[in-house]
Amino acid sequence: MKANEHDPKADAMTVTEQTITPATTGERADLLAMLAKHRHFLRFTTRDLTDEQAGMRTTASELCLGGLIKHVASVERNWVGFILGGPSAMGDFDQMTEEDFARREDELRMLPDDTLSGVLADYAEVARRTDDVVATLPDLDAVQPLPKAPWFQDTHWSARRVLMHIVAETAQHAGHADIIRESLDGAKSMG
Repeated sequence: MKANEHDPKADAMTVTEQTITPATTGERADLLAMLAKHRHFLRFTTRDLTDEQAGMRTTASELCLGGLIKHVASVERNWVGFILGGPSAMGDFDQMTEEDFARREDELRMLPDDTLSGVLADYAEVARRTDDVVATLPDLDAVQPLPKAPWFQDTHWSARRVLMHIVAETAQHAGHADIIRESLDGAKSMG
């Protein structure tokens, strides 16, 4: 294996191989299982790729596979921070600086120092933290006020609503990743 390649077996775990805290049952287990499924499909799109391939744009969009994983990890990290700490974990949109916007754009691409294995390892750590929070959170009905942003029409979200948003975001970007990968070399996640 070349230095810039990663072990696809480590990334291509099936949903049943994912570790969900044994005490997690009912709704929490369902949320975690759905999230694990979509995380798997997102990671699976990077199987057998080099760092260079993970950073390639293969469609009209700015998106690349490594950047999508970085973005989804950041989104998940920030929303779990919101569940635990409220809107201060995310900041207000109208307070964002040029540097903040540049950092957000950098999430969507592989930077020179990024490696696919590093991006995947970071995502795995974010996933472990989220799974632990979901398993131990006292109440999925706990509500936090949303940060100020033009795209929020609601004023508050429950932990449950945030988790559903994380699942939806992961699923949406797994679909994007599948298109990017198929455009790269014809490989598909399914079919």
